Amino acid sequence: MAPDPQPQLDLDRQLCFPLYAASRAVTRAYGTLLAETGLTYPQYLALLALWGADGPMSVGELGARLRLDSGTLTPLLKRLESVGLVTRSRDQADERRVQIGVTEAGWALRERVAGIPLELFSTLGLEASDAAELRRLLAQVVERLDAGMIG
Repeated sequence: MAPDPQPQLDLDRQLCFPLYAASRAVTRAYGTLLAETGLTYPQYLALLALWGADGPMSVGELGARLRLDSGTLTPLLKRLESVGLVTRSRDQADERRVQIGVTEAGWALRERVAGIPLELFSTLGLEASDAAELRRLLAQVVERLDAGMIG
């Protein structure tokens, strides 16, 4: 077999492929860990963002935090509202904005899922310093791509 004239196109040399595969694997693992709660991984992320906020968030703020557009976020939030985990209400100061708040049931769920990050961390078998370095590098990738430094 002749040497590849474009080795940069070898799948194993791509940064995108291990990121993609890791994202899918982590999402699948969270799906398993969240199964008993009835939450999907995106719903879990939305709740994490809401639990970490100082109070209710607008749909726009939540979308920016999660990097999701309103077309993706709205059905997710409607589902969380239908199961009683969040409330959606018009902002009193600007009726065009919808505010998302966590209900008592939503806060109670926070306690039920509190161990999930440690379970995943344990499953990964990474040292704490390796996990911190991986988070740092991934945050750097996202920041640079968002800033338009690449592409």
